Amino acid sequence: MSLLLLVVSALHILILILLFIATLDKSWWTLPGKESLNLWYDCTWNSDNKTWACSNVSENGWLKAVQVLMVLSLILCCLSFILFMFQLYTMRRGGLFYATGLCQLCTSVAVFTGALIYAIHAEEILADRPSGGSFGYCFALAWVAFPLALASGIIYIHLRKRE
Repeated sequence: MSLLLLVVSALHILILILLFIATLDKSWWTLPGKESLNLWYDCTWNSDNKTWACSNVSENGWLKAVQVLMVLSLILCCLSFILFMFQLYTMRRGGLFYATGLCQLCTSVAVFTGALIYAIHAEEILADRPSGGSFGYCFALAWVAFPLALASGIIYIHLRKRE
Protein backbone atom coordinates (compact mmCIF):
# COMPACT_ATOMS: atom_id res chain seq x y z
CA MET A 1 0.00 0.00 0.00
CA SER A 2 2.82 2.42 0.79
CA LEU A 3 4.31 1.87 -2.69
CA LEU A 4 0.94 2.71 -4.26
CA LEU A 5 0.68 5.88 -2.18
CA LEU A 6 4.22 6.84 -3.18
CA VAL A 7 3.44 6.33 -6.88
CA VAL A 8 0.18 8.28 -6.68
CA SER A 9 1.89 11.12 -4.81
CA ALA A 10 4.77 11.19 -7.31
CA LEU A 11 2.29 11.28 -10.22
CA HIS A 12 0.45 14.16 -8.59
CA ILE A 13 3.68 16.11 -8.02
CA LEU A 14 4.70 15.45 -11.64
CA ILE A 15 1.37 16.87 -12.82
CA LEU A 16 1.87 19.93 -10.62
CA ILE A 17 5.35 20.52 -12.06
CA LEU A 18 4.07 20.15 -15.63
CA LEU A 19 1.24 22.59 -14.99
CA PHE A 20 3.54 25.15 -13.36
CA ILE A 21 5.95 25.03 -16.29
CA ALA A 22 3.17 25.07 -18.89
CA THR A 23 1.45 28.04 -17.26
CA LEU A 24 4.42 30.19 -16.29
CA ASP A 25 7.19 29.50 -18.81
CA LYS A 26 7.65 31.38 -22.08
CA SER A 27 6.93 29.11 -25.01
CA TRP A 28 3.29 28.51 -25.94
CA TRP A 29 4.03 29.70 -29.49
CA THR A 30 7.43 30.01 -31.14
CA LEU A 31 8.22 32.15 -34.16
CA PRO A 32 11.32 32.08 -36.32
CA GLY A 33 14.15 34.21 -34.98
CA LYS A 34 14.10 33.18 -31.30
CA GLU A 35 10.77 34.86 -30.64
CA SER A 36 8.39 33.14 -28.24
CA LEU A 37 4.94 33.95 -26.95
CA ASN A 38 3.46 32.68 -23.74
CA LEU A 39 0.24 33.28 -21.89
CA TRP A 40 1.54 36.39 -20.17
CA TYR A 41 4.27 38.06 -22.28
CA ASP A 42 5.49 38.31 -25.88
CA CYS A 43 9.27 37.93 -25.74
CA THR A 44 11.78 38.70 -28.47
CA TRP A 45 15.51 38.03 -28.40
CA ASN A 46 17.63 41.16 -28.72
CA SER A 47 20.88 40.00 -30.31
CA ASP A 48 22.62 43.34 -29.74
CA ASN A 49 22.76 43.10 -25.96
CA LYS A 50 21.89 39.38 -25.69
CA THR A 51 18.72 39.82 -23.59
CA TRP A 52 15.02 39.06 -23.86
CA ALA A 53 12.69 42.03 -24.45
CA CYS A 54 9.20 41.22 -23.24
CA SER A 55 5.89 43.07 -23.55
CA ASN A 56 2.36 42.34 -22.38
CA VAL A 57 0.20 40.06 -24.49
CA SER A 58 -2.84 41.22 -26.42
CA GLU A 59 -6.22 41.71 -24.78
CA ASN A 60 -7.79 38.89 -26.80
CA GLY A 61 -10.75 37.31 -25.02
CA TRP A 62 -9.76 33.77 -25.99
CA LEU A 63 -6.30 34.26 -24.54
CA LYS A 64 -7.82 35.54 -21.30
CA ALA A 65 -9.94 32.38 -21.16
CA VAL A 66 -6.84 30.20 -21.59
CA GLN A 67 -5.06 32.16 -18.85
CA VAL A 68 -7.96 31.69 -16.45
CA LEU A 69 -8.30 27.98 -17.20
CA MET A 70 -4.60 27.26 -16.76
CA VAL A 71 -4.48 29.14 -13.44
CA LEU A 72 -7.66 27.34 -12.36
CA SER A 73 -6.06 24.00 -13.22
CA LEU A 74 -3.05 24.88 -11.05
CA ILE A 75 -5.27 25.89 -8.14
CA LEU A 76 -7.40 22.74 -8.44
CA CYS A 77 -4.34 20.49 -8.65
CA CYS A 78 -2.79 22.10 -5.54
CA LEU A 79 -6.12 21.85 -3.73
CA SER A 80 -6.53 18.20 -4.60
CA PHE A 81 -3.01 17.38 -3.36
CA ILE A 82 -3.69 19.14 -0.05
CA LEU A 83 -7.05 17.38 0.16
CA PHE A 84 -5.39 14.03 -0.54
CA MET A 85 -2.89 14.55 2.29
CA PHE A 86 -5.68 15.65 4.63
CA GLN A 87 -7.83 12.65 3.73
CA LEU A 88 -4.87 10.30 4.01
CA TYR A 89 -4.29 11.21 7.64
CA THR A 90 -7.85 11.82 8.84
CA MET A 91 -10.08 9.42 6.90
CA ARG A 92 -11.20 6.14 8.43
CA ARG A 93 -9.97 2.86 7.07
CA GLY A 94 -11.89 1.71 3.99
CA GLY A 95 -12.78 5.25 2.88
CA LEU A 96 -12.53 6.35 -0.73
CA PHE A 97 -10.80 9.47 -2.02
CA TYR A 98 -13.80 10.80 -3.96
CA ALA A 99 -13.17 14.50 -3.24
CA THR A 100 -9.53 14.28 -4.32
CA GLY A 101 -10.46 12.38 -7.46
CA LEU A 102 -13.17 14.88 -8.35
CA CYS A 103 -10.71 17.79 -7.95
CA GLN A 104 -8.20 16.02 -10.21
CA LEU A 105 -10.87 15.34 -12.82
CA CYS A 106 -11.79 19.04 -12.74
CA THR A 107 -8.08 19.85 -13.17
CA SER A 108 -8.01 17.60 -16.20
CA VAL A 109 -11.07 19.28 -17.71
CA ALA A 110 -9.61 22.77 -17.12
CA VAL A 111 -6.28 21.87 -18.76
CA PHE A 112 -8.03 20.19 -21.68
CA THR A 113 -10.34 23.14 -22.25
CA GLY A 114 -7.53 25.70 -22.01
CA ALA A 115 -5.24 23.86 -24.42
CA LEU A 116 -8.12 23.18 -26.82
CA ILE A 117 -9.17 26.84 -26.88
CA TYR A 118 -5.57 27.87 -27.60
CA ALA A 119 -5.28 25.31 -30.39
CA ILE A 120 -8.57 26.24 -32.04
CA HIS A 121 -8.23 30.03 -31.70
CA ALA A 122 -4.47 30.37 -32.23
CA GLU A 123 -4.98 32.46 -35.37
CA GLU A 124 -7.20 34.94 -33.51
CA ILE A 125 -4.89 35.05 -30.49
CA LEU A 126 -1.84 35.64 -32.69
CA ALA A 127 -3.53 37.94 -35.22
CA ASP A 128 -1.13 40.85 -34.69
CA ARG A 129 1.99 38.65 -34.97
CA PRO A 130 3.79 37.67 -38.20
CA SER A 131 2.62 34.45 -39.81
CA GLY A 132 4.57 31.27 -39.35
CA GLY A 133 5.74 29.56 -36.24
CA SER A 134 4.57 26.57 -34.28
CA PHE A 135 3.25 25.53 -30.91
CA GLY A 136 5.91 25.57 -28.20
CA TYR A 137 6.87 23.10 -25.53
CA CYS A 138 4.59 24.68 -22.88
CA PHE A 139 1.60 23.94 -25.10
CA ALA A 140 2.82 20.33 -25.42
CA LEU A 141 3.31 20.08 -21.64
CA ALA A 142 -0.29 21.20 -21.12
CA TRP A 143 -1.43 18.38 -23.42
CA VAL A 144 0.77 15.90 -21.52
CA ALA A 145 -0.65 17.07 -18.18
CA PHE A 146 -4.23 16.47 -19.36
CA PRO A 147 -4.19 12.63 -19.63
CA LEU A 148 -1.99 12.35 -16.54
CA ALA A 149 -4.46 14.40 -14.51
CA LEU A 150 -7.34 12.36 -15.92
CA ALA A 151 -5.63 9.09 -14.99
CA SER A 152 -4.75 10.47 -11.56
CA GLY A 153 -8.36 11.47 -10.93
CA ILE A 154 -9.60 8.01 -11.89
CA ILE A 155 -6.98 6.38 -9.67
CA TYR A 156 -7.99 8.56 -6.71
CA ILE A 157 -11.66 7.68 -7.16
CA HIS A 158 -10.86 3.95 -7.05
CA LEU A 159 -8.24 4.23 -4.32
CA ARG A 160 -9.36 2.90 -0.93
CA LYS A 161 -7.58 3.72 2.32
CA ARG A 162 -6.09 0.69 4.04
CA GLU A 163 -3.96 0.29 7.13
